[in-house]
Amino acid sequence: MNLRTRVLAIITFTFAAVGAVAVPAPAATTAQTVEVAAPAGSGLAPYVAVIKPVTAERLGNSWHAGCPVGPDQLRLINLGFLGFDGAVHRGELVVNADRATEVARTFADLYFGRFPIERMETVEKYNSDDDASMAANNTSAFNCRAITGGTAWSNHSYGRAIDINTVQNPYISGSGAVYPPNGAPYVDRTQNLPGMIHAGDVTERAFVSRGWTWGGSWDTPIDYQHFEKP
Repeated sequence: MNLRTRVLAIITFTFAAVGAVAVPAPAATTAQTVEVAAPAGSGLAPYVAVIKPVTAERLGNSWHAGCPVGPDQLRLINLGFLGFDGAVHRGELVVNADRATEVARTFADLYFGRFPIERMETVEKYNSDDDASMAANNTSAFNCRAITGGTAWSNHSYGRAIDINTVQNPYISGSGAVYPPNGAPYVDRTQNLPGMIHAGDVTERAFVSRGWTWGGSWDTPIDYQHFEKP
């Protein structure tokens, strides 16, 4: 090989190596299934949750440029839950990728504990309006928004917070305002009605045992619907 040929070969190899380093790894595209067998005698079907990547298009206006996490850091979970009618339904939650498997297994505990959930839809179906989602008693997670009454990012903006049965478990501000307003009949926590969350019950244990914090244990505000793990 003459000198000119050797120089061209070296240049070609160098550009190829640089190009190989610069190409980013492809985003994850595979689905993960979490399946938990029903305990003997439960009368329930196995619990199944499917975790998938989610796109900006699928997130709709619940996500926008400038949010603290991108769609590639989020996952869509399709999971089974028991409704107030006692039947098995399927719902969807968007959570952070680093919480997805844990969330799927947490909701398995709620399912086998027969904790009823009225509705589980991603928030863009409510134009990403938290008040509208709460009024519909919707259980949801990711929504790129500020904390209630503030400007800092909510943990929902990271996909690391979940609100459950928002009517039966209302948010009570420091001034005593109730959100959603149709949750006012459930401010009296001496009641033990379907869908309510209480300290020590199956829902609180399922989350807290995995390191999540329950807003129902806060002094002010009190957020009975809210679990978070920043």
